[in-house]
Amino acid sequence: MELFLELEIVYIVIGIFILTITAIVTTREFMPKGAFKKGMISVGVMVSLMIAFHYNMTTSRMQNVEDMFNKGDTLICENKMRRTTSRSVLVAQKMGWILEDHLFKNDDYERDFHTSRCVEWIGIEPDIEEEIKKSEE
Repeated sequence: MELFLELEIVYIVIGIFILTITAIVTTREFMPKGAFKKGMISVGVMVSLMIAFHYNMTTSRMQNVEDMFNKGDTLICENKMRRTTSRSVLVAQKMGWILEDHLFKNDDYERDFHTSRCVEWIGIEPDIEEEIKKSEE
């Protein structure tokens, strides 16, 4: 339940807003009788289905990302904290990253990266030793 709220709280709030608008519109005097009940049920079902679909899609992707990480693959994660041209971070076990409670952690970064914000890296694999040599120069 905690993971569900962590991933979907924003969409739940948006859904509540949409239901509030539906309630306001369907209770106006120009709406036919029964509009409130029909509107709330139909919009509520749609919002619930969309949230459930998003949760299932996100948790499935998270499981795939965690499996790839455990196999040693390189991933790319969205970095919302740094608003520069390089907004993404490459994550791999060989780069010192660890996976703990759906979070990628590394001592070199202030921030952890949630597995829901990562996908498989299909670019050129970075040469770690070469990067270290460049940073030492």
